Amino acid sequence: MSGQWTIESMPNMKGKRVIITGGSGGLGLETAYGFAAKGAEVILAVRNMERGQKAADGLLKKFPQANVEVMRLDLADLSSVEAFAAGVLGKYASLHVLVNNAGVMIPPFSRTKDGFELQFGSNHLGHFALTGRLLPLLLKTPGSRVVTLSSIAARSGYIYFNNLDGRIGYSAMKFYGQSKLANLLFARELQERLSAVGADTLSIACHPGVSNTNLISRGSGKQAGRVVAALWGLVSQPAAMGALPTLYAATEPKLRGGEYIGPDGKGGRKGYPSFDRSVDYKMNTETMDKLWRVSEELTGVHYDFSSGTEHEKPEDLAHLGIRM
Repeated sequence: MSGQWTIESMPNMKGKRVIITGGSGGLGLETAYGFAAKGAEVILAVRNMERGQKAADGLLKKFPQANVEVMRLDLADLSSVEAFAAGVLGKYASLHVLVNNAGVMIPPFSRTKDGFELQFGSNHLGHFALTGRLLPLLLKTPGSRVVTLSSIAARSGYIYFNNLDGRIGYSAMKFYGQSKLANLLFARELQERLSAVGADTLSIACHPGVSNTNLISRGSGKQAGRVVAALWGLVSQPAAMGALPTLYAATEPKLRGGEYIGPDGKGGRKGYPSFDRSVDYKMNTETMDKLWRVSEELTGVHYDFSSGTEHEKPEDLAHLGIRM
């Protein structure tokens, strides 16, 4: 794409409602600033309500006319996802953009409340469940979009179907790459399924390149977190730049769904929004479909695209080594 796309390039968002997971800091908060600057109603979906309210206060200080709400969402707890979605569905009649932004990076081995490995459970399964539960609202909103954040780590990612829970070995970085590849495959498969039923909703993936956020410090062990975060700060771009691919994916009229947006600099590490084709070889139809079926089974969330067709009964997952 030509030119340097910035927040000034965004269309007016007045009258549009946006949900951003992990909106209390880092990329999520920078993304919220972008939407608020263009008049969107912003819902910050956060784990920590105190931090979320502080972020909302900052938004209102900069944009006094902004419409900002804070709602609690813990993606590592499927009951929290269900409660959050029920609150949204019960209160709002439309949802124009869902930004699946929140994530945890390279933590010591741990599990979600539902027993999933933390990175796969939070980064992928939590967002899979959230999107599925909010899908009815998205489908009834003309021109709605689901934007799911992946990472350059997806390039080296692999889906360990025989070890999704980490029972037979765990590597923090490999499992982070797995979760980010899962985000990417989910976004593409969601678009395939939306297109199949002629839905107006679009699904687009993006990544922030190497951006200076608090993701690592929240996710890593104390020693590793300090060292990695220090190195990250030397090579990364500001969070405001890292948020541009998300804002582009959420608002650029030329997009048709299924794209992957990232920085245009060398290696996709820094720069302005552009199309990233570096992971096209990862878009394996069989893997995407298998991940989708596994995700539905593990979360208990089965997507209804209102197409009038019967859902295929999820197959037994025992042969995949999944015993959740």
